[in-house]
Amino acid sequence: MLDATTRSGGTATASPRAAATDLAVPEGALGPVPAAPRLAARCARVLLSPWSRLSLLVVLLASAASMVLLFEPQRLLTDGWPPHLSGAAAVVAYAVAYGVCTVAFVPRPLLNLAAGALFGTQLGLGSALAGTVLGAGIAFCLGRALGQDALRPLLRGRLLKAADHQLSRHGFRSMLATRLFPGVPFAAANYCAAVSRMGLLPFLLATALGSIPNTAAYVVAGARASTPTSPAFLIALACIAVPGLVGAVVAWRKRHRLRGH
Repeated sequence: MLDATTRSGGTATASPRAAATDLAVPEGALGPVPAAPRLAARCARVLLSPWSRLSLLVVLLASAASMVLLFEPQRLLTDGWPPHLSGAAAVVAYAVAYGVCTVAFVPRPLLNLAAGALFGTQLGLGSALAGTVLGAGIAFCLGRALGQDALRPLLRGRLLKAADHQLSRHGFRSMLATRLFPGVPFAAANYCAAVSRMGLLPFLLATALGSIPNTAAYVVAGARASTPTSPAFLIALACIAVPGLVGAVVAWRKRHRLRGH
């Protein structure tokens, strides 16, 4: 074996064991492990928990509803559209505003009447349908991202389980029927679909197709409100009333089957 110095020349030669010993860091030389990363990870888990996200959703919806009460969008029916917006820009702006207002629980019939009164039948219908799909998509994504994990464990009653089963297994058909027959609030249907396992694409497609008749009736009524005795206005009122009655009858007849699940 080699000593610390060679016997022939006296030159110092460190052994591998001695070099490893010199490079070793004494225990505790770097200090204790900082608690900041652990605290940050714990805060992230709390903030991203299902109930924290649900609380954020409630705060967002409450803030949106408060903004609606503050700005009073129903004044569009009396004051009209801002004069500096016209043409295609006005239609697109109204569709975006329509979607945001539906997320904030503004009744769609009011928005549909305003669309017809502001833009007429064709442009009003296009703007209202675009706003309907946009608002439904925003509500669905918010409910799915922020509310589903917290609310799904609460689906324990028979009615809630039956509704969730129907939307999860037959989402397109169920949502299409919900949109065609009025009676279920628009926002409630959006968030119920978001909590279920229904896909986004079937939800949007069913919303777009199922909302056409009812939306068109309100838009035509808004466009012809200045002539309430015209045939178009009377037909629009009939198209609003008849599906509502049919939906009420169907819901009444299906109530026993729903409870049986």
